[in-house]
Amino acid sequence: MSLIETEGLVLKTYNLAEADRIVLFLTHEHGLVRGVAKGAKRLKSKFGSGLEPYSVVRVTYFQKDAVELVSIQHVELLRSYFAFAADPQVLLKFAYLADLLTMITPPNDPNEDLYRMVRACLDASSQMPDRLESVSTYFELWLLRLGGYLPDWSRCQQCKRMFLQDESANLQASFQLVCSDCRTSRSLTVVKGATRELFLTAQKLSPLRFIEATPNNMSEIRELSEILRRIFATAIGRDVIVGKGRILTN
Repeated sequence: MSLIETEGLVLKTYNLAEADRIVLFLTHEHGLVRGVAKGAKRLKSKFGSGLEPYSVVRVTYFQKDAVELVSIQHVELLRSYFAFAADPQVLLKFAYLADLLTMITPPNDPNEDLYRMVRACLDASSQMPDRLESVSTYFELWLLRLGGYLPDWSRCQQCKRMFLQDESANLQASFQLVCSDCRTSRSLTVVKGATRELFLTAQKLSPLRFIEATPNNMSEIRELSEILRRIFATAIGRDVIVGKGRILTN
């Protein structure tokens, strides 16, 4: 058994028995961690408000070998997004993003870049809450990139020619793009040059800079998000249906 202390972000909590909760953290040093917070549902719980969703905390827990659930000992609240996350639309959107994250990310797999990305998306959303859809698309794209699932849309998959800035391309079953010269059959999905440029821009900017730079690109953002969700469905091997802010699978 080892005692671990690390910074983490509370993603979800579940009721367990009468007084306890199961908590899912995304931690800075240990990736996704699930643990039991004994007595967390009691009125005078030692955890206080530190287990509210999307709180940034310093968490201390016991980790036993070959045991999936850790034992949460102490939580220190570092930053609360309570005022922002109390908005039902925010809760629904980030519940959906948390579902994506847990589906695509293995537990106990350290990924500092992933942790920083999620924190940055929360910060950006709290500053510009009217741009949740843009932040969500940014999150989807970067989650696929960090997981190794994001295709290269900078050049044609066949001839390797770099696309021109405003050039449309044809989406293949592999989610790669081919130019009109290399197309062997008509694709059901044509990716506009503006959507492809948005895809590339999101990989160069922070989430806040991305939403500041794309106030007039909502059509392309929605188009890109739809394609990204199709990539997620292929990655996890089942259809993904978004309903009431959560992911339903069939």
